[in-house]
Amino acid sequence: MANFEFIRNGEKCVLSGKQPRDAALKAATRYGKKGRMDETVELRERGRQNKDGTYSLHQFKIGYEEKPAPASAPSWLGKTVKQPKAKKVGVKRVKEIPKA
Repeated sequence: MANFEFIRNGEKCVLSGKQPRDAALKAATRYGKKGRMDETVELRERGRQNKDGTYSLHQFKIGYEEKPAPASAPSWLGKTVKQPKAKKVGVKRVKEIPKA
């Protein structure tokens, strides 16, 4: 598992996942907007720097949809669940990490 971070409103948020997309899906569930994929997040792997001294920022458009919970869902889950969506836009290389 790797830790990926992104900066939101001046605060760093750390999300874990095997791939950047896993972290983007978590970000979509927590910070995305319902029904729209118009917000862009940039994730970087913590503690990793490229051989040329730059950092890779993985860019995703995120959002989520609400769907009815499956019949087999536990009662504490509620009647609806969030279905996260993330689409990779690209990878940007920067020399310095943006400050929070």
